[in-house]
Amino acid sequence: MIPFLVNRAAHAVLVLVAVSLLAFVLGDVVGDPVASILGMDATDADRAALRVRLHLDQPFVVRYGHFVVRILSGDLGTSYGAQRPVIDLLAERIPATVELALVALALSLGVGIPLGVWAAARRGDRLVGALMTLSVLGVSLPTFLTGIVLILVFSIGLGWLPSFGRGEVVRIGGWTTGFLTESGLRSLVMPAVSLAIGQIALVARLSRAEMLGVLRTDYIRFARARGLPDPVVNFSHALRNTLIPIITVSGIQLGYLVAFAVVVEQVFQWPGMGLLFLQALAQTDLPLISAFLLVAAFFFVAINLVVDLLYAVADPRLRIKTLAGAR
Repeated sequence: MIPFLVNRAAHAVLVLVAVSLLAFVLGDVVGDPVASILGMDATDADRAALRVRLHLDQPFVVRYGHFVVRILSGDLGTSYGAQRPVIDLLAERIPATVELALVALALSLGVGIPLGVWAAARRGDRLVGALMTLSVLGVSLPTFLTGIVLILVFSIGLGWLPSFGRGEVVRIGGWTTGFLTESGLRSLVMPAVSLAIGQIALVARLSRAEMLGVLRTDYIRFARARGLPDPVVNFSHALRNTLIPIITVSGIQLGYLVAFAVVVEQVFQWPGMGLLFLQALAQTDLPLISAFLLVAAFFFVAINLVVDLLYAVADPRLRIKTLAGAR
């Protein structure tokens, strides 16, 4: 298992190095931060002084070297617009994005897996066919359109839920959460549902496809012949052997939800990393842009590493192969 982890960690480091180079290059070509900071009325002397202070007058390789050294020391730079350390800005926004992504993932798995198992167990049913057709629509609908419809219905039309913001939050150490307040929970409902609808449809279709194959196997027929109830057969025996692809998709989903919740955060003005990233793009805030890409890559790499470890838990055959390879 240790060689496996070392190999995966080495791959993760290579990915992060590649993303750091990409983030620096994108930040370097996205625009001129001097014009964004000083505006059009600044003098040439002020512009030149600011370029020297930001190290923008140095060659590309030198600036990238400074960039990597700062990252390794935990310094992600200072925001051009806010004039605050980038790491402080991200620390304020990460809890909101992670909270939103985790709730959306819980909804997608909590609804999608039982729906897929039920659809596989009742294949041929007209209601199942209609639900699977609707799932295609759920996967195809853009997230921003879903969010706008939810706002029109539940906020403007019925007045049940707030249309923007995070509501009242509670600080626990360095973490802020809306789970402990009524307004925080109400504010979380529509963004989480909007982010989760497409994922629910994806998980349901994947679970159904995997279950259809497992339900035809001999050991499932033997379990039914023993008189085991259908819920026990479906959820205890069959579902366990469909977990590998579900774990894979769930890990990718969580990384996707954390890194690409930009649209939902913009629609609902959710104060997370995505909204901060859009503001950084508008202001050509290079340190913030680069930091967002690095944090998003770190989430993907960490989640993929956890998913690889969960494979061995879900499938004992992988543990046996790993031990055999080590020997």
